[in-house]
Amino acid sequence: MQRGYRQLSQELANFVPRKEQNYLVAEITKVLCGHYHSSRRVLVAEAGTGIGKSLAYLQAAVPSALGLNKTLVISTATLSLQEQLINKDLPFYAKHAGSQFRYTLVKGRQRYCCEHRLEQLAAAGAQQTLSFGELLDFKPDQQDKQCYQAMWQAYTGGQWAGDLDSWPETVRPEAWAAIAADRHSCNPMFAHHRLCPFQRARAELDQCQVLVVNHALLLADLALGGGVILPEPENCFYVFDEAHHLPNIARDQGAAQLMVRQTRSWLARLPTLGEKVSQQLKRDSLIGLCQQLNDEVQSQQQGLLQLSTWLQQQANWFADDPLHRFELGPLPDHLVHLSEELLASSQKLRRSLEKLKNITAEGLKDGQLRQHGAEPLLVEISHASQRVEQAIQLWTLFKSASQAQPLARWVAQHIKEKDHSLHASPLEMGAWLERQLWSRCAGAILVSATLTALGKFDYFRHQAGLFDEAGVRFLRLQSPFDYQRAELYLPSMPCEPGSPDFTAALIEKLPDLLKEQQASLVLFSSYQQMQTVADGLRAQHGLSLLVQGEASREALLHLHQTRCDHQTPSILFGTGSFSEGLDLPGHYLTNLIITKLPFAVPTSPVEAALAEWISARGGNPFLQITVPEASRKLIQACGRLIRKEQDAGRVVLLDRRLLTKSYGPGLLAALPPFRRHIEP
Repeated sequence: MQRGYRQLSQELANFVPRKEQNYLVAEITKVLCGHYHSSRRVLVAEAGTGIGKSLAYLQAAVPSALGLNKTLVISTATLSLQEQLINKDLPFYAKHAGSQFRYTLVKGRQRYCCEHRLEQLAAAGAQQTLSFGELLDFKPDQQDKQCYQAMWQAYTGGQWAGDLDSWPETVRPEAWAAIAADRHSCNPMFAHHRLCPFQRARAELDQCQVLVVNHALLLADLALGGGVILPEPENCFYVFDEAHHLPNIARDQGAAQLMVRQTRSWLARLPTLGEKVSQQLKRDSLIGLCQQLNDEVQSQQQGLLQLSTWLQQQANWFADDPLHRFELGPLPDHLVHLSEELLASSQKLRRSLEKLKNITAEGLKDGQLRQHGAEPLLVEISHASQRVEQAIQLWTLFKSASQAQPLARWVAQHIKEKDHSLHASPLEMGAWLERQLWSRCAGAILVSATLTALGKFDYFRHQAGLFDEAGVRFLRLQSPFDYQRAELYLPSMPCEPGSPDFTAALIEKLPDLLKEQQASLVLFSSYQQMQTVADGLRAQHGLSLLVQGEASREALLHLHQTRCDHQTPSILFGTGSFSEGLDLPGHYLTNLIITKLPFAVPTSPVEAALAEWISARGGNPFLQITVPEASRKLIQACGRLIRKEQDAGRVVLLDRRLLTKSYGPGLLAALPPFRRHIEP
């Protein structure tokens, strides 16, 4: 590590030694090597802007993983950070650190094309029928066909690896979906699947010591038991960059949903699938299996028809809102009864489909089925099995719930489709993360610029399930930047955001705050309020504004930077998505205005259910969830201003609740140490 550090410091232009970065390297190394705890090797580190956390964890984790014979898995929440690691940070580190290792980006199966599907579509004439049943609904137009032909030519010529990300042109989502690989059509029994783009990429994983993935893919692998896509957790050191996203992405993994009428529609096609297999194989054992399959489909159909009829009778649920959430506690008895019956019949249907798949595979092995006939049958059986698995997950969550594992459950009405959908989601995934990840992994480092809320790790620790304090280290490193170069300004305001006059007050106040400023970013908590203010400023003051939603994010940022480069005043308007991951260093941002504290309104069923659950346990959801989350988001928003060593400017907060409410001092104290100017 020391040798690598010396080489990096010599090769990196404008290298500035930072004690915070060196300390982070040391702590990561100690944790991964078992200095603090022999088995529980977990570090949660908040590393402020400018520390250089990616280079820090590479310097520490790569040698540690190589020395202890572990695979290093670096997981991120965003594609941009993945690209930075693969295209910039890892090549630089590998070149200059003196460590010999291989690395690769791990992508989901659907980012790769299925070689066989692409070949068929590239060669398909206007009247040719594809052998894959699930593709029959897709009708490629002439442009799609030309794209497939170009892809096939590039792939067979060795100019393209077969993944969506490296194809130089934009591909329509529907067109890509038609050729994307999936776990049901990928079958090693077929020669053209054994060396397809996905399998080639997976074979490379065994040769790499460092893998870069996203949180969703890593959590999906853990949901399958671990070791399916990535190496087993026991053999991995993990680095979770952008770790503050991890709990919510985990919650999404545990959710399930089902469209009632749509499910009845695809179930009706299952008996035909059994008949296709029976016609081609002509085995006596298939007669009873097909009858069993028919009976189970009939049972499902009857249960879903009863459910659909019962939901149609609950018109009062949807009188004011197309979404009806069930409050915590028991569901209606009839719904629980139907869920139990549908769960039982779904489990039987899963077993029958598994038998059908095994018999089809046996027929292929012993030569009774030809490959071109067996392949589409196996794909269709696998797709049906996947849908049944999703239904089993939904009925399991609807059948029961405990206070230890609270759930959000709701039903939505779809008038246009004449259908209803059922939804269920766990409220907290901390126990799942502990069971599947923290208790199993060889070591884990969680880093982000914003992991604390109100100056403490408590909120994140609870969300992420990091309850074992004996084996979990927490580290908070302040940014090395000089925040005294920037000012935090709270001007006087005629009213607070709760007032109906607040929008008009913004239209009146903002022109003075934007006057004589070269590079401004104004952040709003409400898209509608942003549009109203933008319209008012244009109409009343003739301001030229770059407003989120009126052009793509890339186009707006490019125009903003062009104006700044030509010393033309530029004003960006954005909502919450502009407060994270937006990098406008130096003269591209000197005047940051935050109109309102980023309090989330619990509008989603999951958020509403979580608030209800906390209240039922005697807690205060506003103080336990809303305020900590607002603190984290406010710090993120303020972090847009100081991105480089020499950056300066001001942060303007127009929400006077920071001064008038009891939670205000805590929010203010958690912000970076700007110079302060607070008007009475």
